[in-house]
Amino acid sequence: MKKNRHDKIVELIARNVVETQEQLASLLREAGYEVTQATVSRDIRQMKLTKQVTEDGKSKYVYTTADPDVMQDKYVSVLKAGFSSMDVAQNILVIKTVSGMAMALATAIDALDFPQIVGCIAGDDTIMVAIKSVEEAVEVMDELRKMIES
Repeated sequence: MKKNRHDKIVELIARNVVETQEQLASLLREAGYEVTQATVSRDIRQMKLTKQVTEDGKSKYVYTTADPDVMQDKYVSVLKAGFSSMDVAQNILVIKTVSGMAMALATAIDALDFPQIVGCIAGDDTIMVAIKSVEEAVEVMDELRKMIES
């Protein structure tokens, strides 16, 4: 069932400009899949979908099977494209993004697989990154800053 849904997701994002989880969930429901936003969010993480900026400036989900080094570069370019600012509050890293890009950046941060990161929550233009300790939060912030400024 999940494999069939994942195959359908690949098909849907190849045929449509899918900008949001809600849009993807709606397309899946139209195709006969009973999904919640949480299911779609989990599928996006498991499939390691990324967002790509289209020619008209919108962002859409894409699926790729590129090697990890190529993907690392793509994740960093997503960070660079959508990043506005960041600050640390105890063990929470708060990242401000360009409007509408928080989910894409959170997905990129998750995919970069920092061992210190417990998880990310994204809104429209803000990401809260839960990190194991205050010291590690500063480390992650420094690492992200290096990536963004390189």
